[in-house]
Amino acid sequence: MGLQISTRECSDVTILDLIGRSTINGGESELLSKHLRDLTASGKCKLLPNLVNLSQIDSSGVSIIVEMSVSLRRSGGELKLLSPRGRVLDVLTVFRLIDVVPCFDDETEALESFFGSQRIAQNT
Repeated sequence: MGLQISTRECSDVTILDLIGRSTINGGESELLSKHLRDLTASGKCKLLPNLVNLSQIDSSGVSIIVEMSVSLRRSGGELKLLSPRGRVLDVLTVFRLIDVVPCFDDETEALESFFGSQRIAQNT
């Protein structure tokens, strides 16, 4: 299965539900990169990729996450990760990405982390 990306909004956080894989071989990583760049170009600066249904990621996918995280931080935005599992979690751990990019298992906690103690109105 290639990569499917759907987005939803909760306040000013954009949640990207990723299904499939993000690898260089099938062009999925380029699709992810383009999608993230398009979101930031349209003014989205708080991104939360939901990785629970991402089955595979390689160094190209990791590179895109790092690149986007750094770019957003420089412009006052944030990228955080939601629910990496299995092989995806293993890869993120090997690359030590989970030490650099905030990672959450619970969507509500992840959303709250963008707003501090503000109450979140669920628009999902």
